[in-house]
Amino acid sequence: MIPKLECNRVSYSYHSLDGETLALSDISFSVASGEFIAIVGPSGCGKSTLLSLLSGLTEPEQGEILIDGKPLKDSPSATGYMLQKDHLFEWRTIFSNVALGLEIQKRLDGQTKEELLEMLDSYGLTGFEHAKPSELSGGMRQRAALIRTLALKPDLLLLDEPFSALDYQTRLTVCDDIGSILQKTGKTAILVTHDLSEAISVADRIIILTPRPGRIKSILPITFPADCKSPLARRNCPEFSNYFNSVWKELKVYG
Repeated sequence: MIPKLECNRVSYSYHSLDGETLALSDISFSVASGEFIAIVGPSGCGKSTLLSLLSGLTEPEQGEILIDGKPLKDSPSATGYMLQKDHLFEWRTIFSNVALGLEIQKRLDGQTKEELLEMLDSYGLTGFEHAKPSELSGGMRQRAALIRTLALKPDLLLLDEPFSALDYQTRLTVCDDIGSILQKTGKTAILVTHDLSEAISVADRIIILTPRPGRIKSILPITFPADCKSPLARRNCPEFSNYFNSVWKELKVYG
């Protein structure tokens, strides 16, 4: 079966008047359809740069990125990108915010409006359709940002530390909500995070990068019992601490 995403020997450097800085070197991995991958590593190792490459916002200097077996720039598959901040427009209602992508693509019609209302209901935002973002909590705003992203029905979802701006308690709740939503929808997702517990609670595999230039040090498969499916349930499983120690041991040498 052709992977949803393939990253083959990708390298990328930043260029300035002071010279060249190698950010990523010889990155190779694949992601199966419906798989959830987390990427962790020391600060400055190129995690967010890698997401920019996978989204097509930046082109690799070496190597290739394939979606469904086709070069990224030639693939008809859609990619959704969820950032650290929700970037909701304060002058628009929650409904008009989540509908923004569809509106821009001229796909906002009776059917897609109904689908948006169903998603707002499923994600606990019924009754807030006409509210402004300032009237919502941080967690509710992030759920609205997720709906805006999923409304375009992306084949691949990229998550760049989407919970980092939230307080710890809200972060746990929203991570559980969004992780469970993505599991149910079967979306292929790649999460960049500094939070090892977060990575273990949602991922099927964790890619661990070295310090700059970022290279893949190891890829750790994550498996939990059937009764530990949700992110919060995983945190209470005995396997959780073992995985945490394994990832921490891989990263500790860079501390």
